[in-house]
Amino acid sequence: MLPPDLPSITNKPLYAYRVLGKWFLFFIFGLGSLVLVIAVFPFMRLLFHPRERFKKYGRRFVSACMRFFISIMHFIGVVNIETDNRESYRKLSSKIVVANHPSLLDIVMLFSLIPNADCIVNTNLDRNFIVKGIIRQLYILNSLDLEKILLACAESLKQGNCLIIFPEGTRTPRQGKIILKKGAARIALYSGCNIVPMHIGGTDKYGLGKKDPWTGFNPRERYVYSISMGNEINPEKYRDLPATKAVRAITKETAVFLFPANETNRKENA
Repeated sequence: MLPPDLPSITNKPLYAYRVLGKWFLFFIFGLGSLVLVIAVFPFMRLLFHPRERFKKYGRRFVSACMRFFISIMHFIGVVNIETDNRESYRKLSSKIVVANHPSLLDIVMLFSLIPNADCIVNTNLDRNFIVKGIIRQLYILNSLDLEKILLACAESLKQGNCLIIFPEGTRTPRQGKIILKKGAARIALYSGCNIVPMHIGGTDKYGLGKKDPWTGFNPRERYVYSISMGNEINPEKYRDLPATKAVRAITKETAVFLFPANETNRKENA
């Protein structure tokens, strides 16, 4: 049953094909993750020392895998990605990338564009036997306390990595208010690194959104990810404000780019 805000399905065979294509892609993603953990990463650990060097090349290899995965999605006619200037994403260094989170594939898109991407991973994913082997070796777990997370993020940024953060903490709900957490702003003030807001738009992501059924898909067209980069936000311009006000101001400035159409419906998480 489609949500009331979506049009009806006009081509049922094509719709069924796209749903099956989506299932096939998740199977490929899971299988590829197992191959990385079982065969590729152990070999890379032997080649690259110390651990930080392994993590650097491991992230770049994951980025290349995501680009290949997207090419498969494009080939079978399920997903397209559109960006303004791919080179500008590849050149990012020591930036905090803050993006909205409409679907399951958002991190795939951003990893494919940013080869030196690090991220803070939800502890729920660490329980996923398919991807936890990658997560534990390359990225920052959200199981640490705040001070340790800030230190880990600052260290990663200092090494030239870009830190990807979804301030909603979960996928954007189809209805209701958007709740933004302030972790990105706190990390920016702590590390002194700029925030680069990125908006993920395009076609409706029904079937990949929060609480969407696995049998769901956009009823009329393939998923299109239109990704745009906003102007950098320098935390230093808020340095003279009290910490709580500075964090709130940075979060609001970021949100204006991420959710321009939902400005009146936004609710911040205190």
